[in-house]
Amino acid sequence: MHIVGVGGSVRAGSSTEQLVGTVLAAVEERSGARTRLFGGPELAEFTPYDPRAPLAPGAKAFVEAVREADAVVIGSPAYHGSVSGLVKNALDHLEELRDDVRPYLDGRPVGLVTTAHGWQAAVNTLTALRGITHSLRGWPTPLGIAANVAVSGPEHFASPPLHNRVIELGRQLTAFPGGRSIEVSR
Repeated sequence: MHIVGVGGSVRAGSSTEQLVGTVLAAVEERSGARTRLFGGPELAEFTPYDPRAPLAPGAKAFVEAVREADAVVIGSPAYHGSVSGLVKNALDHLEELRDDVRPYLDGRPVGLVTTAHGWQAAVNTLTALRGITHSLRGWPTPLGIAANVAVSGPEHFASPPLHNRVIELGRQLTAFPGGRSIEVSR
């Protein structure tokens, strides 16, 4: 299994990037999945998405990694109560998958995590990511993680309550039935 993580801010090692990395590490440890994280500094090198322009090398690597992924973890800091422009631009680049046999995030489980300095912003951002994931035809895992970093810093990611949610999110990502299309009779 191959899982791609995306998220963070322009600051290397941001709380969002750390939380996405924590989920990926938990999945690797428990399932042996291969993972790849596209953190904030990498995302900052993407040019604004333009479907008429060639992709920058980093954006092309991201699109190819998602194309091959069995699952995806998306994380965003809350910026004014919603998804950051940096993360949204990365997700806009998935328009390059529109003509694939498996377009966008179709048939893939998608774990969602957010960080914010307050519960309202963290939860609003998680809700926004669910809507974006549905628009990209992905399957958001039942569990999403909203972390209030104002309560405690990134060291909170190792606390038993949050650690247990990270483990459960990883289990949900790897328990998804293979991303196969289900034929619905009419």
